[in-house]
Amino acid sequence: MTDSPFAKELACHRWHDFAARIVIRRLLHTLLLLSLATTLMQAALPGGFYAAQLETDPQTGDTVGTGDARLTYEDAVLTADQIRYNADKQTATARGNVALTRGSRRFLADEIVYHLTNKTYSVTRLRVGDAPLYASGELLQGAEKEIVLNQATFSFHEPSPVTPTLTANILRIIPGDRIVADQAHLGIGSMPIIPFFRIEQSVNDPLFSHLSAKIGYKKSLGPFADIGLHLPVAPGVKMGGDVGLYTARGLLLGPSGTYDVKTADFREVGSLKTGYIYDYGDPENDVLNRPIGKNRGFVQWDDVHTSLSNSFSVITRFNYWSDSGIVRDFRPNEFYPVQEPDSFVDMTKTSDNVVTSLFFRVQPNTFQHVQQRLPELRIDALPNALGKGFYQRFSASAAVLRERQFSMQSQSASDTLDARVWTTAPTVKSNRLDSFYGLSRPIIPREWLVIDPVAGARVTHYTDALNGKSTYTRTLGELGFDASLRASGTYAYKNERWGIDGIRHLVTPKVSYRYIPKADKGRAYIPQIDDRVFDTALPTLELGDQRNIDDLSATNTLRIGLDNTFQTRDKTYGSRDLLTLNLAQDFYFRRKPGEKDSSELHAGLSYTPANWMQFDIYYSFPPKNFTTRELNTRLSLHDGTIWSFNIATHYLQNQIEEYIGEGRYRLNEAYEAVTRLHYDARRSRFNERTIALRQNLSNIWTIQYGVSYYEGRKRESNFGFSVEVRLIGF
Repeated sequence: MTDSPFAKELACHRWHDFAARIVIRRLLHTLLLLSLATTLMQAALPGGFYAAQLETDPQTGDTVGTGDARLTYEDAVLTADQIRYNADKQTATARGNVALTRGSRRFLADEIVYHLTNKTYSVTRLRVGDAPLYASGELLQGAEKEIVLNQATFSFHEPSPVTPTLTANILRIIPGDRIVADQAHLGIGSMPIIPFFRIEQSVNDPLFSHLSAKIGYKKSLGPFADIGLHLPVAPGVKMGGDVGLYTARGLLLGPSGTYDVKTADFREVGSLKTGYIYDYGDPENDVLNRPIGKNRGFVQWDDVHTSLSNSFSVITRFNYWSDSGIVRDFRPNEFYPVQEPDSFVDMTKTSDNVVTSLFFRVQPNTFQHVQQRLPELRIDALPNALGKGFYQRFSASAAVLRERQFSMQSQSASDTLDARVWTTAPTVKSNRLDSFYGLSRPIIPREWLVIDPVAGARVTHYTDALNGKSTYTRTLGELGFDASLRASGTYAYKNERWGIDGIRHLVTPKVSYRYIPKADKGRAYIPQIDDRVFDTALPTLELGDQRNIDDLSATNTLRIGLDNTFQTRDKTYGSRDLLTLNLAQDFYFRRKPGEKDSSELHAGLSYTPANWMQFDIYYSFPPKNFTTRELNTRLSLHDGTIWSFNIATHYLQNQIEEYIGEGRYRLNEAYEAVTRLHYDARRSRFNERTIALRQNLSNIWTIQYGVSYYEGRKRESNFGFSVEVRLIGF
């Protein structure tokens, strides 16, 4: 019910990259302002310009303007102590206190020389400002296709001791393409920190894609300091690393980076995070209650390759953790959103009506069991018209499956921990062929009623059967239908306070039925790899869409649902949803031992009366006694950037009962207060109490000071504080 931390972090990174790209573009636009100066000189000369005194230099033949000499062109004004024009050489020169102003942009120089014949120019001792960017240089030489600035200095916001600064002996700008800095330094204020022989990057990319620093204290880690930095090393590629010193544990370090490379044919986007530490503290035990060794590390790589020419993509994710606690101990913000790391390669090719995929899932870690696919080849033919009103769909797959669970045994009593052998329980193996074919024939007696009978067959062949069989083939059939009725009504209700201009009610009753007899046959011969997982939602009815094909059950189920949507006219465009209420329940005509004749009633409601308020609820209960099975709620309130408040509840019968509150309040332009509470009612404890103060430092840095108290966590300390610094963008 709550937004995932990953989604919040992703949105934050996207905003930082967006802000940084604006800075780079403004840098380019600011320097291109010089082109305006030369255009202005070309437009105004030789036709004339204003000056208190105009005369001709008898030695050079120059037309010379002095005394408040100025050129105006549209909304731009160029002033100088002296402006000279030589008609023979087609050269214009502005000298002495040269200033060009256009809107918020302004640059100063000692001299500008412009050659009208080849449209080249040079600028001496340049100082330029286009808030929030400030730059200076000794000599700038410009042409139509390239600008070269010598002894360049750039700062984001007005120069100060905390302002990020880039200096370069030579800076070349190719308009609309890239920036190249030779013999460059990145620093803070006047202090250079990181030298570079060359920096080259697109004008659309941020200079710093990642810069953060964090200091703090936790009992399990001791006082610690952590810093991360990515810098451009090639077009679209940012590389660097993360270094963390934990006084109670050791030094954690490793390379990291991001990349976004585009060509005419493909795009490659990805990130790399690594870390290694010799942990001289007490790493305790892993999730299987096995001691954790001293040598610890992790590798996290994500990559998305998209071919633009032939509809082909490759998604890669690799997560190696030396133990179950390495990321949790040292990168908790990355651990809690994804506590079960996954490693896979998914290659997909799409055509007009067919999706072909090759999927690998591997198991690099020794603390979790994974349904490995080594690999699975799959073909899906999307629903298409067969004729006479019939539609067909088809899928087929061939998979090499493995599943293993790890345990530990020592070769001898004297073996050290790192010398012990990680072994497994017997590996479950399965080589499987699977196919499904389905038919449907929608019947539409009225425009508001659709009845869609369906039929299908699924054949699954196992080449590694169990219990005395070498192979086993299972054939299943499916019959059923899907029906829906659409109706609507309108009401002339208005409420200016809530922005309601009429109400439209859309209601859709739905009925689905599936009959899949003897789906559990042959279970004794089938290796159980793709089996059931815990899920409180209603299961998939369609035979061809069920993923737990090694653990199917006979189905004779009727599902009844009711979808409701209430809308109103939107002031900007179209309509907006005020309230949605969806209900669904299954009725079983064939039950498993101990199973009731119907499922819980599942209800989902989302209420958004205004753009500053949203209330969501998910509720499941048996209608016979209304005993709550599951209840999740969330209320979100916010007032623009001033404040926000979220409260969420999670209840699962006999398992979970927790309450989470988050609040944010902007104290002034520089400071913002943040708090988070997480209460576990079943254990009568606060799992987390956090309060933090965020500071915006000159719109360059964000600094967060935080204090946290924890209860019940096995690996984390009960108390911790931290100071985290992040660069907004440069």
